[in-house]
Amino acid sequence: MLFLFLSCVIVITLNTISFRHLIPALPLIFSSVGRFFVGSLSLNSKLVYMKRIILTVCTAAFLFVACNNEKKPDDQTASESASESAEKMDEKKEQAWIPIDSAMAMKAMMEAGSPGEQHKMLAKSTGTWSADVTHWMADGAPPQKATGKSVNTMMYGGRYQQSKFSGDMMGMPFEGSATMGYDNTEKKFFSTWIDNMSTAMMTTWGTWDDATKSITLTGTMKNPANGLECNLKEVYKIVDDNNHVMEMYGPDPQTGKEYKMMEIKYTKK
Repeated sequence: MLFLFLSCVIVITLNTISFRHLIPALPLIFSSVGRFFVGSLSLNSKLVYMKRIILTVCTAAFLFVACNNEKKPDDQTASESASESAEKMDEKKEQAWIPIDSAMAMKAMMEAGSPGEQHKMLAKSTGTWSADVTHWMADGAPPQKATGKSVNTMMYGGRYQQSKFSGDMMGMPFEGSATMGYDNTEKKFFSTWIDNMSTAMMTTWGTWDDATKSITLTGTMKNPANGLECNLKEVYKIVDDNNHVMEMYGPDPQTGKEYKMMEIKYTKK
């Protein structure tokens, strides 16, 4: 009966304990069991080996508890957390979609594509404007002056404003073009700019502030000198129907702190 009990204990231990924790105890387990059941041993010896077996079983039980309480490695935990986050993101993306029927799609497209009050406001700037340009190479640097003109027209049924600028910059001919519009879906203004001194396009987004009569647009652009993304800000102020002011802010070349890079005063001809 005792043999059966001990056999059960050993089998249960082998099936429940992590094998790598059990390896150090295996020699003692089998040695103790084998010697205990050798008939030629004395009673005292058997009692000694019985104590060893009990000690071994207790050790195995301790290892079992330690194995179950063992913490997961940090990298494994981090990997599982990242995996769970990715799954949640995928679920949100899937849940975000709402079925669209043809009638709903047509109505939404018509509303999103129709010019509104914001587009009418842009249309008021149609015409030719003289430009008085002041720019600073760094924060606290002496101002430099330039002149130019901007021709504004509305495109695609009054949905976008195109501005073509020409003049001089640092003694060199300068020309560029901007497209400004209002996205009915995003509820924001946007502006793009390209010119003959760069191969990149600047894109900014922003909102109208009725209190200051201005549109503040923000965006980012990579600085070609150090390769870093820098923040840009444009503020278009409507003084009246014939006078507008554009201010541009960007990072100081030495400190990276925002400063006023340029100011253009527009006067309608």
